[in-house]
Amino acid sequence: MMGVIRKSMDEIINLRKEIDKIDNEILTLLTKRAEMVIRVGELKRKANWDWYAPEREREIYERLEKLNPGVFPNEAIRNIFKEILSASLALEKPVRVTYLGPKATFTHQACMEYFGFSAQYIPAESIKQVFRLVEVKEADFGVVPIENSTEGVVTHTLDLFIESPLKICGEIRLEISQNLLSKTGELDKIRRICSHPQALAQCRDWLERNVPAIPLIEVESTSKAAEIASEDPSCGAIASKLAAELYNLRIIRGNIQDNPNNLTRFLVIGNKIREKTGSDKTSIIFSVKDRVGILFEILGIFAKNNINLTKIESRPSRHKAWDYYFFLDFEGHLEDENIKHALQKLEKETIFLKILGSYPKAATKT
Repeated sequence: MMGVIRKSMDEIINLRKEIDKIDNEILTLLTKRAEMVIRVGELKRKANWDWYAPEREREIYERLEKLNPGVFPNEAIRNIFKEILSASLALEKPVRVTYLGPKATFTHQACMEYFGFSAQYIPAESIKQVFRLVEVKEADFGVVPIENSTEGVVTHTLDLFIESPLKICGEIRLEISQNLLSKTGELDKIRRICSHPQALAQCRDWLERNVPAIPLIEVESTSKAAEIASEDPSCGAIASKLAAELYNLRIIRGNIQDNPNNLTRFLVIGNKIREKTGSDKTSIIFSVKDRVGILFEILGIFAKNNINLTKIESRPSRHKAWDYYFFLDFEGHLEDENIKHALQKLEKETIFLKILGSYPKAATKT
């Protein structure tokens, strides 16, 4: 028996030595890659090219996933290279990203999903401030919530697009996992539960079944709830696992959201429309002339041009009673001929039309 153990230990030691050699090779290749990235950055600056190209990132991910022999799942490959690309981009120029803060909110988590850990993150106090920081170029990009699969659209985000010159540069779909956190990790010590109103709403059924007598307190963010809970052992917080780590809290119950498919969609906003990637989405705002059947006719324009609509939302204009803006998402890019044709037709039937952007569709997990 001792001989078998010794033989296994010797084999493990030899394998670890081989792993160390491979790690050394990986580090050498990463250094070589970084040197090339720095050179690309220099050439971009000389040519005055856009230094950030998400379409190039998508191309890299898709190529690597096709080459993936399958030992690692594609999602793991994407996550590994996301950090390599994020760190590489920081060598060219640090990416400044503002988001609806504070730290450890789901918007912060969405930022890291999209830009990686090497970006420079700037928390903002409101969605309006996110827009402002990007507009005045104190940040390169902003990330804002736009809709939740349970609670619906974030109307404030939609309203800000009407006046803002910013464009949508990308989207992120994040699985929202709500967790009941506290300093002690013991449910019977909790005397009140704090969280953002949307988080409380997403967990309404679980709260009614399990803690019906405990008061629920609304605060400005899930992170604020976590901060309060970190200072008061009698307070529970509904927040993310990231918040639990940041505020040194224990998870009493995980995944307490009522809908297991609880997703939030976030938009990446910036100053330029992105180039075509082949897997794109376009967003527009328009308002229409007030006559019978006009909205039906407008939607028919997209059907006739074989354009798949993915979302339509209306908002009051605030300028005139019963006057509305319509927000529309559809598949495809502004450079596509059928979309060009549809928008030309649409312009004739609307009193206001604004292109919010064409951008890569959110990556789906595989």
